[in-house]
Amino acid sequence: MPDSDYRLEGRWAVVTGSTRGIGKAIALELAAGGSNVVVHGRDRQAADEVAAAIRQFKREAIAVVTDLADAASRRDLVHGLWRERPIDMWVNNAGVDVLTGESADWSFDDKLHRLWEVDVLGTVELSRAVGARMKERGQGSIVNIGWDQAEMGMAGDSGEMFAVAKGGIMNFTRSLAKSLAPAVRVNCIAPGWIRTAWGEEASDYWQERAKGESLLNRWGEVEDIARVARFLASDAASFVNGQTIAVNGGRH
Repeated sequence: MPDSDYRLEGRWAVVTGSTRGIGKAIALELAAGGSNVVVHGRDRQAADEVAAAIRQFKREAIAVVTDLADAASRRDLVHGLWRERPIDMWVNNAGVDVLTGESADWSFDDKLHRLWEVDVLGTVELSRAVGARMKERGQGSIVNIGWDQAEMGMAGDSGEMFAVAKGGIMNFTRSLAKSLAPAVRVNCIAPGWIRTAWGEEASDYWQERAKGESLLNRWGEVEDIARVARFLASDAASFVNGQTIAVNGGRH
């Protein structure tokens, strides 16, 4: 396969929740591949810093700040961005961090409610709005973020709430791919144990469990997810549609 199939020159990508962690890594990887990128987050300074890093690749970058928990903000985000330029790739990475910071002390119901608002409703509404525009244009790629344990299940509060949210996203991906075919491809990445902020602070038990449940005996890194996102967004994945790809090093 020609290297040019992996290149993204002249295209525009939007990565929601791209001021840190997996989203930031995806934004930088797409820029490295040649794409211009819209950086999205809720922290203006962090969004501007990622946009500046993208410009180091000699690509255009725009930083936008909005709260995707709000339905009107979701509509305004799509309308505003599309009014200025067609979007070729849209990555729905934004999600609520209920494992670290103040949110770690929220009740189960509060965590589930926020996950539903941002992770599920945000992904569904943004994907439908963007997908309709891409389909009318005749091309585009949408990438969603699931969870590799959503289908098999994991005990505990976190396992239950993430199974609801991420399992819904994975099933929605398959249905939306059918709705938007053949013009638009819709795929999902299901990360395993990825060393994000929670992974860096996790106890010895979780450190060993994360490594032990992967055939490669290590944590995944955010760059592992980013490289798969770039592949799915590129022409190299032109015959990949409606799929959920587990990126977990192989699970025991």
